[in-house]
Amino acid sequence: MASSQDVHVRICGQEIIKYDLEIKALIQDIRECPGPQSVLMDFNSKVKEKLNQLRLRIQNMEQMAKEQDRETDKQAILSETESHRRQNLSNQTAWRKANLACKLSIDNLEKDQLLNGGDSTVRQRKATKESLVQTSGDITESLMSISRMMAQSVSQIEETIGTLATSSRTVLETDEEFKSMTGTIHLGRKLISKYNRRELTDKLLIFLAVALFLATVLYILKKRLFPFI
Repeated sequence: MASSQDVHVRICGQEIIKYDLEIKALIQDIRECPGPQSVLMDFNSKVKEKLNQLRLRIQNMEQMAKEQDRETDKQAILSETESHRRQNLSNQTAWRKANLACKLSIDNLEKDQLLNGGDSTVRQRKATKESLVQTSGDITESLMSISRMMAQSVSQIEETIGTLATSSRTVLETDEEFKSMTGTIHLGRKLISKYNRRELTDKLLIFLAVALFLATVLYILKKRLFPFI
Protein backbone atom coordinates (compact mmCIF):
# COMPACT_ATOMS: atom_id res chain seq x y z
CA MET A 1 0.00 0.00 0.00
CA ALA A 2 1.39 3.46 -0.93
CA SER A 3 2.32 5.72 1.94
CA SER A 4 0.77 9.13 2.55
CA GLN A 5 3.98 10.81 1.37
CA ASP A 6 3.91 8.88 -1.93
CA VAL A 7 0.28 9.91 -2.53
CA HIS A 8 1.07 13.58 -1.87
CA VAL A 9 4.07 13.49 -4.19
CA ARG A 10 1.99 11.87 -6.94
CA ILE A 11 -0.82 14.42 -6.57
CA CYS A 12 1.68 17.25 -6.63
CA GLY A 13 3.25 15.84 -9.81
CA GLN A 14 -0.16 15.62 -11.49
CA GLU A 15 -0.93 19.23 -10.60
CA ILE A 16 2.44 20.33 -12.00
CA ILE A 17 1.69 18.55 -15.28
CA LYS A 18 -1.77 20.16 -15.40
CA TYR A 19 -0.36 23.68 -14.92
CA ASP A 20 2.35 22.98 -17.48
CA LEU A 21 -0.21 21.98 -20.11
CA GLU A 22 -2.39 25.02 -19.32
CA ILE A 23 0.63 27.32 -19.70
CA LYS A 24 1.57 25.75 -23.02
CA ALA A 25 -2.02 26.24 -24.26
CA LEU A 26 -1.99 29.93 -23.21
CA ILE A 27 1.40 30.47 -24.90
CA GLN A 28 -0.04 29.03 -28.11
CA ASP A 29 -3.02 31.41 -27.80
CA ILE A 30 -0.60 34.35 -27.42
CA ARG A 31 1.40 33.18 -30.43
CA GLU A 32 -1.77 33.14 -32.55
CA CYS A 33 -3.30 36.29 -31.06
CA PRO A 34 -3.80 39.05 -33.69
CA GLY A 35 -4.83 41.59 -31.04
CA PRO A 36 -6.21 43.81 -29.74
CA GLN A 37 -3.93 44.78 -26.89
CA SER A 38 -6.53 43.99 -24.23
CA VAL A 39 -6.69 40.35 -25.33
CA LEU A 40 -2.92 40.02 -25.21
CA MET A 41 -2.81 41.55 -21.74
CA ASP A 42 -5.50 39.12 -20.58
CA PHE A 43 -3.51 36.15 -21.90
CA ASN A 44 -0.33 37.38 -20.21
CA SER A 45 -2.15 37.86 -16.92
CA LYS A 46 -3.36 34.27 -17.04
CA VAL A 47 0.13 33.00 -17.87
CA LYS A 48 1.59 34.86 -14.88
CA GLU A 49 -1.02 33.34 -12.60
CA LYS A 50 -0.36 29.81 -13.85
CA LEU A 51 3.41 30.30 -13.62
CA ASN A 52 3.10 31.38 -10.00
CA GLN A 53 0.94 28.35 -9.20
CA LEU A 54 3.38 26.05 -11.00
CA ARG A 55 6.36 27.56 -9.17
CA LEU A 56 4.67 26.99 -5.80
CA ARG A 57 3.89 23.35 -6.63
CA ILE A 58 7.50 22.75 -7.71
CA GLN A 59 8.70 24.22 -4.43
CA ASN A 60 6.23 21.97 -2.56
CA MET A 61 7.60 18.90 -4.34
CA GLU A 62 11.14 19.95 -3.46
CA GLN A 63 10.14 20.25 0.19
CA MET A 64 8.52 16.80 0.06
CA ALA A 65 11.80 15.41 -1.28
CA LYS A 66 13.69 16.81 1.72
CA GLU A 67 11.21 15.10 4.06
CA GLN A 68 11.76 11.62 2.61
CA ASP A 69 13.20 8.96 4.93
CA ARG A 70 15.10 7.04 2.28
CA GLU A 71 17.91 8.72 0.34
CA THR A 72 16.92 6.95 -2.90
CA ASP A 73 13.37 8.37 -2.71
CA LYS A 74 14.75 11.82 -1.95
CA GLN A 75 17.08 11.79 -4.96
CA ALA A 76 14.34 10.47 -7.27
CA ILE A 77 11.92 13.25 -6.28
CA LEU A 78 14.67 15.90 -6.51
CA SER A 79 15.48 14.67 -10.02
CA GLU A 80 11.80 14.93 -10.98
CA THR A 81 11.64 18.42 -9.45
CA GLU A 82 14.66 19.51 -11.45
CA SER A 83 13.04 18.20 -14.64
CA HIS A 84 9.85 20.20 -13.93
CA ARG A 85 11.96 23.29 -13.20
CA ARG A 86 13.78 22.97 -16.54
CA GLN A 87 10.42 22.54 -18.28
CA ASN A 88 9.17 25.69 -16.54
CA LEU A 89 12.22 27.56 -17.78
CA SER A 90 11.45 26.35 -21.30
CA ASN A 91 7.89 27.66 -20.90
CA GLN A 92 9.25 31.06 -19.86
CA THR A 93 11.40 31.19 -23.00
CA ALA A 94 8.47 30.13 -25.19
CA TRP A 95 6.31 32.80 -23.51
CA ARG A 96 8.80 35.51 -24.42
CA LYS A 97 9.03 34.32 -28.01
CA ALA A 98 5.24 34.17 -28.28
CA ASN A 99 4.97 37.77 -27.05
CA LEU A 100 7.55 38.89 -29.58
CA ALA A 101 5.66 37.12 -32.35
CA CYS A 102 2.39 38.70 -31.21
CA LYS A 103 4.06 42.11 -31.06
CA LEU A 104 5.24 41.70 -34.63
CA SER A 105 1.73 40.75 -35.70
CA ILE A 106 0.19 43.73 -33.91
CA ASP A 107 2.85 46.08 -35.33
CA ASN A 108 2.10 44.91 -38.84
CA LEU A 109 -1.61 45.45 -38.22
CA GLU A 110 -0.93 48.93 -36.87
CA LYS A 111 1.17 49.79 -39.90
CA ASP A 112 -1.68 48.83 -42.16
CA GLN A 113 -4.08 50.95 -40.13
CA LEU A 114 -1.60 53.84 -40.06
CA LEU A 115 -1.44 53.81 -43.83
CA ASN A 116 -5.21 54.25 -43.74
CA GLY A 117 -4.82 57.34 -41.52
CA GLY A 118 -5.92 55.92 -38.18
CA ASP A 119 -4.59 58.24 -35.46
CA SER A 120 -5.93 56.01 -32.68
CA THR A 121 -3.71 53.23 -33.96
CA VAL A 122 -0.60 55.22 -33.04
CA ARG A 123 -1.71 55.49 -29.44
CA GLN A 124 -2.58 51.79 -29.39
CA ARG A 125 0.84 50.87 -30.77
CA LYS A 126 2.54 52.98 -28.12
CA ALA A 127 0.49 51.30 -25.40
CA THR A 128 1.26 47.90 -26.94
CA LYS A 129 5.00 48.55 -26.94
CA GLU A 130 4.94 49.77 -23.35
CA SER A 131 2.97 46.73 -22.27
CA LEU A 132 5.31 44.38 -24.11
CA VAL A 133 8.32 46.06 -22.52
CA GLN A 134 6.71 45.51 -19.09
CA THR A 135 5.90 41.90 -19.98
CA SER A 136 9.45 41.33 -21.20
CA GLY A 137 10.76 42.70 -17.92
CA ASP A 138 8.47 40.40 -15.94
CA ILE A 139 9.60 37.41 -17.98
CA THR A 140 13.26 38.32 -17.46
CA GLU A 141 12.70 38.60 -13.73
CA SER A 142 10.99 35.20 -13.71
CA LEU A 143 13.89 33.67 -15.65
CA MET A 144 16.38 35.10 -13.15
CA SER A 145 14.32 33.70 -10.27
CA ILE A 146 14.25 30.25 -11.84
CA SER A 147 18.01 30.43 -12.50
CA ARG A 148 18.64 31.20 -8.83
CA MET A 149 16.42 28.30 -7.74
CA MET A 150 18.22 25.96 -10.15
CA ALA A 151 21.60 27.06 -8.77
CA GLN A 152 20.36 26.41 -5.24
CA SER A 153 19.07 22.98 -6.26
CA VAL A 154 22.41 22.10 -7.89
CA SER A 155 24.22 23.16 -4.71
CA GLN A 156 21.96 20.92 -2.63
CA ILE A 157 22.56 17.98 -4.97
CA GLU A 158 26.33 18.53 -4.74
CA GLU A 159 26.11 18.50 -0.94
CA THR A 160 24.09 15.27 -1.07
CA ILE A 161 26.64 13.64 -3.37
CA GLY A 162 29.43 14.69 -0.99
CA THR A 163 27.53 13.14 1.92
CA LEU A 164 27.04 9.90 -0.02
CA ALA A 165 30.75 9.80 -0.90
CA THR A 166 31.68 10.25 2.77
CA SER A 167 29.25 7.50 3.77
CA SER A 168 30.76 5.19 1.15
CA ARG A 169 34.26 5.77 2.50
CA THR A 170 33.03 5.07 6.03
CA VAL A 171 31.41 1.82 4.89
CA LEU A 172 34.64 0.74 3.15
CA GLU A 173 36.71 1.53 6.24
CA THR A 174 34.28 -0.40 8.44
CA ASP A 175 34.45 -3.36 6.05
CA GLU A 176 38.26 -3.36 6.27
CA GLU A 177 38.06 -3.27 10.07
CA PHE A 178 35.66 -6.24 10.04
CA LYS A 179 38.05 -8.18 7.80
CA SER A 180 40.94 -7.41 10.17
CA MET A 181 38.86 -8.47 13.20
CA THR A 182 37.84 -11.68 11.41
CA GLY A 183 41.50 -12.55 10.81
CA THR A 184 42.33 -11.86 14.44
CA ILE A 185 39.44 -13.99 15.66
CA HIS A 186 40.49 -16.83 13.36
CA LEU A 187 44.07 -16.67 14.67
CA GLY A 188 42.81 -16.61 18.27
CA ARG A 189 40.67 -19.67 17.59
CA LYS A 190 43.72 -21.53 16.29
CA LEU A 191 45.74 -20.57 19.39
CA ILE A 192 42.95 -21.68 21.72
CA SER A 193 42.70 -25.03 19.92
CA LYS A 194 46.48 -25.44 20.21
CA TYR A 195 46.44 -24.62 23.93
CA ASN A 196 43.56 -27.06 24.49
CA ARG A 197 45.52 -29.86 22.84
CA ARG A 198 48.60 -28.99 24.87
CA GLU A 199 46.55 -28.97 28.07
CA LEU A 200 45.21 -32.43 27.26
CA THR A 201 48.76 -33.69 26.64
CA ASP A 202 49.98 -32.20 29.90
CA LYS A 203 47.13 -33.83 31.83
CA LEU A 204 47.95 -37.20 30.25
CA LEU A 205 51.65 -36.86 31.15
CA ILE A 206 50.77 -35.88 34.73
CA PHE A 207 48.44 -38.87 34.99
CA LEU A 208 51.17 -41.20 33.73
CA ALA A 209 53.70 -39.68 36.13
CA VAL A 210 51.32 -40.08 39.07
CA ALA A 211 50.56 -43.66 38.03
CA LEU A 212 54.28 -44.41 37.76
CA PHE A 213 54.90 -42.84 41.16
CA LEU A 214 52.12 -44.86 42.77
CA ALA A 215 53.40 -48.04 41.14
CA THR A 216 56.88 -47.31 42.44
CA VAL A 217 55.58 -46.69 45.96
CA LEU A 218 53.57 -49.91 45.89
CA TYR A 219 56.57 -51.81 44.65
CA ILE A 220 58.77 -50.45 47.45
CA LEU A 221 56.14 -51.20 50.09
CA LYS A 222 55.77 -54.66 48.75
CA LYS A 223 59.49 -55.32 48.99
CA ARG A 224 59.70 -53.94 52.50
CA LEU A 225 56.59 -55.49 53.98
CA PHE A 226 56.38 -58.68 52.03
CA PRO A 227 59.91 -59.56 51.00
CA PHE A 228 59.09 -63.26 50.76
CA ILE A 229 56.48 -62.69 48.04
